[in-house]
Amino acid sequence: MTDTTARCACGTVEVRASGAPLATAVCYCKDCAEGWRRLEGLPGATPIREADGGTAYQVYRKDRVHCVAGRAHLRPFKLRDGSATNRVVATCCNTPMYVDFDDGKHWVSMCRRRFGADQAPLDMRVCTGKRGPGELPDDVPAYRGYPLRFIGTLVAARVAMLFGR
Repeated sequence: MTDTTARCACGTVEVRASGAPLATAVCYCKDCAEGWRRLEGLPGATPIREADGGTAYQVYRKDRVHCVAGRAHLRPFKLRDGSATNRVVATCCNTPMYVDFDDGKHWVSMCRRRFGADQAPLDMRVCTGKRGPGELPDDVPAYRGYPLRFIGTLVAARVAMLFGR
């Protein structure tokens, strides 16, 4: 298994992911756009969204993601009270790092830009909503929601985790 490391802008926080990502996607949902927009407004924060407003992620099984340096600097940010979604920020330099969940989801969506030169190639664009033709690059498939292939990959990863594979 190949390890890749996501780093915050100042290098204090390092999060290691083992193996290939389950998927790489740019998300255009309202929550991603609003959450990361707010966090990009923090003092000294680095941009995380793409030029077209989407947020690129590398999605990994949760059991294959580990903070190896700077854990004390990681803080969750919730868009709304009671939300299960945490956008995790490295407070040392206000760098957005990944999305995790309170409700036991078995995957972590890591901010693709944090991998630098080791970014995996994009697979798809999801939650494209009301965007019209020509508003998005046509380099990978685009879906209004989440494609069945993506959901199937997440289910297969959960099954593999249950059986210790």
